[in-house]
Amino acid sequence: MDLNQVVINALEDVKGQDIVSLDVAELSDVMDTLVIVTGTSSRHVKSLANNVVLDVKAAGEQPLGVEGMESGEWVLVDLGAIVVHVMLEQSRRFYDLEKLWSMEPAGRQEESDDGDLN
Repeated sequence: MDLNQVVINALEDVKGQDIVSLDVAELSDVMDTLVIVTGTSSRHVKSLANNVVLDVKAAGEQPLGVEGMESGEWVLVDLGAIVVHVMLEQSRRFYDLEKLWSMEPAGRQEESDDGDLN
């Protein structure tokens, strides 16, 4: 099974809210996919992140790192090509990662088929 699907299933199993998976391969050199999910409490955030780690390990992969488990407001699970952000609703609204990662970086322009910059 594809690792992104393992992550999504792990989050759904523990009732993660508003799960969003963004393809950021064109915007980042360090990851291909950004998964964002909301937890209803710090305990729920920790439980969601822990379930991702357990399911990923069960699928034969090893997380590169987990940060934020102490507070449970925002936990980041780094799986290499996939980075999972498990956040409380107020943190998710404040940081608005979906908007941040959907914006075209300043100075980045796409080339048209004839090689001219748009």
